[in-house]
Amino acid sequence: MSDSELGRFLRARRESVTPADVGLTAGSRRRTPGLRRSELAMLAGISVEYLARLEQGRDRHPSPEILAALADALRLSVEARGELLQVVKVTMGTRKLCLGTVRPPDREVRPSLRALLDLLEPAPAALLNRLGEVVARTAGYERLFGPLGLLDPPAPSLPRFVFTDPRARDAYPEWERVADALIARIRTDSLPDDPDLIALVEELTLLAGAPFTERWKQRLRAPGHAGVRRLTHPGAGELRLADETLELPEGDGFRLVVHLPADEPTAAALDALAGRRPGALRAVAG
Repeated sequence: MSDSELGRFLRARRESVTPADVGLTAGSRRRTPGLRRSELAMLAGISVEYLARLEQGRDRHPSPEILAALADALRLSVEARGELLQVVKVTMGTRKLCLGTVRPPDREVRPSLRALLDLLEPAPAALLNRLGEVVARTAGYERLFGPLGLLDPPAPSLPRFVFTDPRARDAYPEWERVADALIARIRTDSLPDDPDLIALVEELTLLAGAPFTERWKQRLRAPGHAGVRRLTHPGAGELRLADETLELPEGDGFRLVVHLPADEPTAAALDALAGRRPGALRAVAG
């Protein structure tokens, strides 16, 4: 019998989850306090035989959907899902996708664009690439989104923050609307055979589960105008922001997003965060 890191992970997690943890009756003549293989297979919607192959290391290439179903069935936390993702990478290795026609997402910013961001201070503004990664930002953007957790290492990514960081639900009172708009934007900006997009989708399928996958399966629609968005800041309270997005030339591969105050209380709050006199930022909507 072969073995794998993935198989050992799944067995250990299955054996550490009790039937009561997942709403099942323990019954009698149970040899282990953990789940039987048949119980986990039923909860995940897969066959017992396939689960056995995974645990025994005879199948090392489960789909992201299968892994997400297992993570849901085992009630894995966000941290445990991240551990599972690392285990999958060790077990499966790095995939070699022969899709050389799609270039990697842009992450290098030319000096003139950085100078443009400097001119936008103290407004919160950022350059985002097609995968929603924040590749450059103003100090105003850091003051606004840094305390929320969006800019935490290793790399700022709107999709990863919105779908995998529990703090995002507190930051965005209208989380459903934000998530829908983000999915629409990513799907519009990327090609279906983009290997970096495929990797991101697989990662979020595992880490976020249904809140991401159900949206990703929906029909493609245009992002539309974001309008006024509510944001809850730990130091400034609830803010109302008017988002403006400017598409840059295709060669740059970025879009410029500027968050402007939509009312006077928000303008005053952003000025206070920047340590500036009231009126440095003016409200643009009522």
